[in-house]
Amino acid sequence: MAGESKGMRSRQSVRDMVLSMLAVGLVVWVGYLFLPHDAGGDGVRTVEYKVAAASAKRAAPYSLLSPEGLSDKWRATSVKYDPAALGGGRGNAWHLGFVTPAGQYAAVEQSDIARDKLVGALVAGGEPDGSSDVAGQAWERVRGDKSRALVLQNGGGTTVLTGTASYEELAELAQALK
Repeated sequence: MAGESKGMRSRQSVRDMVLSMLAVGLVVWVGYLFLPHDAGGDGVRTVEYKVAAASAKRAAPYSLLSPEGLSDKWRATSVKYDPAALGGGRGNAWHLGFVTPAGQYAAVEQSDIARDKLVGALVAGGEPDGSSDVAGQAWERVRGDKSRALVLQNGGGTTVLTGTASYEELAELAQALK
């Protein structure tokens, strides 16, 4: 009789466990159906940069550039102006990052620190790679270990367009800078 009682408790425990798992599964399924989610999204969070660019243009000691007229396929992901970001607090830095139409990363980086120091900080293992003519300006090409860049000295600062994007996409970004 004691053996039957033990077997009965064991079967009830298994049954209770299965019922509990079904109840939890039902709650999870209902939550999945009714909670908002974007199953088709790529997880890229975009930011608005035009107001930040206008403010930074007033504060920067160099001719700060930001793109105008890029297609909606260029998605801005980060923006920042820091008046003491580089060079141990001795440089002003403008940063604007994008995901390109090809899904690569491209950034506008500007600063008034020395060109070589800026390029070295932004393009690891950077070596000269020719030049690109964009809108009548010669941009230096720099190829790094994992990224590439277009570099232009202008208006008291250095502009570096860098990232995993192709030189063609970087040139498209350069074309839009105003």
